Amino acid sequence: MLKQETNAQHLWDGIVQYPPEFVEKYIAKGYWQGQTLSDFFIECAEKYSQNTALICGARQFSYADLQQRIDAFAVYLSKQGYQLGDSVVIQLPNIAEFFIAYFGALRIGMRPIMSLPAHRHIEVSHFIGQTNAKLYICADKFMGFDYRRLAHECLKRCESLQRVIVVGDAGDFDAWPETDQPQMHRVVPPQLTARHVAFFQLSGGSTGTPKLIPRTHDDYLYSVRASADICELNQQTKMLMVLPVAHNFSMSSAGSLGLFYAGGTLVLSQDPSAAACFALIKKHGISHAALVPALAASWAEAVQKGQENIFPRLAVLQVGGARLADALARQLTEQYQCRLQQVFGMAEGLVNYTRYDDDIEQIISTQGSRISADDEIKVVDDEDQELPIGEVGHLLTRGPYTIRGYYNAPEHNRNAFTVDGFYRTGDLVRINAAGNIIVEGRSKDQINRGGEKIATEEVEQVLNQHPQVIQSALVSMPDSMLGEKSCAYIQWRIDGQDPSQTRLSMQLRQYVQHYGLATYKIPDHIEFVEDMPYTALGKIDKKALRQRLAAAHIL
Repeated sequence: MLKQETNAQHLWDGIVQYPPEFVEKYIAKGYWQGQTLSDFFIECAEKYSQNTALICGARQFSYADLQQRIDAFAVYLSKQGYQLGDSVVIQLPNIAEFFIAYFGALRIGMRPIMSLPAHRHIEVSHFIGQTNAKLYICADKFMGFDYRRLAHECLKRCESLQRVIVVGDAGDFDAWPETDQPQMHRVVPPQLTARHVAFFQLSGGSTGTPKLIPRTHDDYLYSVRASADICELNQQTKMLMVLPVAHNFSMSSAGSLGLFYAGGTLVLSQDPSAAACFALIKKHGISHAALVPALAASWAEAVQKGQENIFPRLAVLQVGGARLADALARQLTEQYQCRLQQVFGMAEGLVNYTRYDDDIEQIISTQGSRISADDEIKVVDDEDQELPIGEVGHLLTRGPYTIRGYYNAPEHNRNAFTVDGFYRTGDLVRINAAGNIIVEGRSKDQINRGGEKIATEEVEQVLNQHPQVIQSALVSMPDSMLGEKSCAYIQWRIDGQDPSQTRLSMQLRQYVQHYGLATYKIPDHIEFVEDMPYTALGKIDKKALRQRLAAAHIL
């Protein structure tokens, strides 16, 4: 066996730990079982060794096959000198190598950062810099974007980054290693506990670049097991993975990890379109799928236009990531005979599900109820005073799988968490008499574009750097497909250029794209104004700007 370093004290650097009394409570109640994510998959592979774990295009992997490849990749990483506490940014599309990289890194005690395919060099270099990541794993190309160019940019910007591994045509970088041969050696399990941080998920980024969310083995696996039980997954479950595999929804609600816990089969799709996914649903006998509302609307529209209604084929369709409109929920359930489960959660922790035995109105018009009796939930006013049942207020939460602080972000944590450890989610909600949550909006200045969160301040800062932009304001506008999309109001400095708004809009979009922000952050609509409206406090009045959009019938 290949040896690992044993000094784990540095693993607590930058981490806000759960208070001892809560640790004792969560262990005593059986929420935290002391199992690492690596041991979790080893147990799954032993229990379901001959079951099909993963289907990726023409490739198919049993649990034993996947375990062998994970072991091989862990040995490879160890031989390259990586060890306990080293960080790795994983940015892969929906392919089998994601799971091999993820569990292989965990096997030697590395800490993966779950980057999404839409992230660009601004975000990825930030993740590397925040964690001093030594390794970056990416695809060669995906959806027309060349990640090798991004990797070159990160190598220039990030001192800690030592190596890039590319799945596909590696070019100047290290190629993905062969993992299909049994290994002579296995790595020694790293000296850590299940209370240590396993990996980093990413926040929606309401104040700019996404914050890093430190998820422990114990807290994450509790959420996974409880979710798998609520969702009634089993060995016959066949789950279609359409959303990015690294997304928290995709991983744990109940997601891929919940599916592995139950011994089912995961079918990966890189194409979320109705045409591609309907074919996979019929070919593989898919029983479960999870979508954001925009995709659910797209699939429903495809059926409306004449494609076969595949919704009754599914045992359940989960919809989450953004607020599902009641009208679409009703259409899915009543018109298309879909068994719907609404999911409302966050990568920081708290997850809510409508239950299969909820009455139909709860399923259509609410976002479900909490996983655990020890998910503590408060709905408060602007002064943090609790509100009566049914009133709209700010959602605060703490519990056995909700973090107590972002990684290495003490100043941000002072605002994001209360002194007694409740996380300020930024959601405006009310709770009905049945205990279910109804999401009414966001209190943070953030746009939820089809499940992708856009921090308005981050985009405004980029727009304001353009030499002809006096100032900008990014606001949300309703969209029937995405739920929300973005509109940038621009106060423009005239310099004799062609005043065509179409040309100027194109120029600004290209500017944001070339700056390196994720593509979903590029403004969907741009309005040019001579002056901005202001509040009494001298701030740009975004409410007035949204009213202008409505009055102009742009919505």
